[in-house]
Amino acid sequence: MFKNFKLNTLLLFIPLTSLVFCFNTPKNDDEKMSTIMISVKNTLSYLHYSPKPINDAYSQEVYKQYFEMVDNSKRYFLQSDMAEFAQHKTKLDDYLNQGDLKFYKLTIDRLYQRVDEIDKITQDILSKPINLDEDETLLLEPKKKDNPVNQAELAAEWKKYIKYNILQEMESLTAKEEFQKEKKDSVQKFNLKDTIKLEILTPEAKRVKATAEVKDLVTDTFRRFKKRNKMDWFTVYMNAYTEVFDPHTNYYSPKNKEDFDTQFKGKIIGIGAIIQEKKGYLYLGELTIGAPAWKSKQLAKGDKILKVRSSPSDDAVNVVGMLVDEAVRLIRGKEGTKVVLTVEKEDKTIRDVTMTREEVAIEDTFARSIVVNSTDGKKYGFISLPSFNADFEDAKGRNASDDIKNELIKLKAQNVEGIVLDLRNNGGGSLTEVGDIMGLFMNAGAYVQVKDGNGKIQTLRNKTNAPVWTGPLVIMQNELSASASEILAGAMQDYGRGVVIGSPQSFGKGTVQTFVDLNRFLNSTDDFGSLKLTIQKFYRISGESTQRKGIQSDIQMKDFFTYAEIGERYDDYALAWDKIPAVEYQPVNYFSVTALQKGIEARLKGNNTYQLMQESAQWKENLDKEETISLNQEKFNEVMQTRKSQIKKFKTLTKFNNGLKFTVNPDEAVREKKDEAFAKKTENWTKNLQRDLYLQEAVNVIAEMK
Repeated sequence: MFKNFKLNTLLLFIPLTSLVFCFNTPKNDDEKMSTIMISVKNTLSYLHYSPKPINDAYSQEVYKQYFEMVDNSKRYFLQSDMAEFAQHKTKLDDYLNQGDLKFYKLTIDRLYQRVDEIDKITQDILSKPINLDEDETLLLEPKKKDNPVNQAELAAEWKKYIKYNILQEMESLTAKEEFQKEKKDSVQKFNLKDTIKLEILTPEAKRVKATAEVKDLVTDTFRRFKKRNKMDWFTVYMNAYTEVFDPHTNYYSPKNKEDFDTQFKGKIIGIGAIIQEKKGYLYLGELTIGAPAWKSKQLAKGDKILKVRSSPSDDAVNVVGMLVDEAVRLIRGKEGTKVVLTVEKEDKTIRDVTMTREEVAIEDTFARSIVVNSTDGKKYGFISLPSFNADFEDAKGRNASDDIKNELIKLKAQNVEGIVLDLRNNGGGSLTEVGDIMGLFMNAGAYVQVKDGNGKIQTLRNKTNAPVWTGPLVIMQNELSASASEILAGAMQDYGRGVVIGSPQSFGKGTVQTFVDLNRFLNSTDDFGSLKLTIQKFYRISGESTQRKGIQSDIQMKDFFTYAEIGERYDDYALAWDKIPAVEYQPVNYFSVTALQKGIEARLKGNNTYQLMQESAQWKENLDKEETISLNQEKFNEVMQTRKSQIKKFKTLTKFNNGLKFTVNPDEAVREKKDEAFAKKTENWTKNLQRDLYLQEAVNVIAEMK
């Protein structure tokens, strides 16, 4: 949950005045990192909603968090490394106060040293025949593992890891063969044209091919690791300090903040092409229809990128071997400026392509609607909202509430009888968008209470009385619906304006964050990055926090996430649940939840597909909790065969069809004829909607609402 929040000038001025003159412009990366450490510490101490004492106990928590982030699998550091690092376990608080990089440099230098050694170890392992008949076992659960004692044990651990990957790759090749054979048999059975290539490899050929694939994978992993800037690891180090305060307080380097803003706004300035990496080379992926790369008519998916000139007057930068994010930053730039790509086409010709950068929308960020034609002959509107996006810097930029309003107007024009708003997997976004969206469905009223670290409570209200949709409303949620999604679902539930259907409870993120630019405290023009800081907690109008507990669905349906440890309540550093007084509000009570619950309970009780989905989810969760796996090829294959026989039981789930039919909005029907990529995306979207049992029940519920 993010708030367009301007920090109170007086609040900052009094306690942080001395910081403004504490630092001059750093001369090198070490001085910059040291400055960032002290600035982060002061910002946390003065501005966090619930500041922690920076002491030895805090230091030990940071130490634990740091190694879970850097070497959770215990595959890099030796026991001797950990013994050396442990001498600093109670000193990390002092290092933060002083901006001391001692521990950071010790651990990261050692990490790079170990990576160099492991790179040589793995290449040696992969250069020799690998025996898959030995009776060995790989321990999968990191909490049950110890760090390797010495180099020999480290090599043995990596050899096991490589064997595991080879066995997995062999199994993947077998699965592909079986899938191709099924398709071929089906084609021949119905006397269709057979264009399916089927090559059955011998076990030895499969082993050789799998080993080569794993060698490429491991080599590429270490190549990318070594190219990673050490400043990137500093971001990880700082987040060990911040996330012990709470899981949503994070340090963002300048480039991380740029990436966040891009996703939050749902737009980038660039050429409209996905960049992909394979074996050290960068390739063009899908081109966005209408974007500069597509309009050039000179580029295509699969072109190899050799060089980038950020402007025609700049020197060309060789991007072979470069990390994707570094190349992307060369390609992006200011709107209206030119960028030049040197590419190798499939016919091996080399071509320079000059493009003018434009604003390119990330459409998966935005709301989208479709008409659902129910089996009872009635029409309902379905709106998917992936995030509560907003562009705080551009008054004309897109935001979630305007998008929802536009989709509602389209659906009303098609005479739908109810609206299903899908907030599943929506992790939140702008707090202000919640009130604006609420105003599209009901008259003015309070929608959330916000409390700051001093205990001051503010009630936020939607002040408009011009709802666009006043008919039946169902809100879908799951365990990944968080923050703004929970505020909206909670407000609609408290007012009785809509039925919330989905997982027993949502994610449980009941905190508000804002970005604080560290530069504001420093006498420097350098960019020191930003701190995403928890400054408030929010509460339902009923007074209950959504923190940890989330929103309980009116109509509860377990899903694949229900059996997994997903949600705020599973995080050691999440803030606690609490309650404040309710505000006055008048429920509208458009429906009877009890009656709706009885209807769905009766349907689900006899729904074999739903019961099978629960069994499948529980089976998968139990699988994820397995702590060991055999590395003996025969035993590994037996395990895989057992799993395949179990999976066969769940195969019918992939063929489920809810019987619903879908009609795209007229404007999208026109676009489909011109935009092949959009048409394909729509086709895939509607196919997934037809397999959606939960949408089927949402439509059943909305049909029963009075």
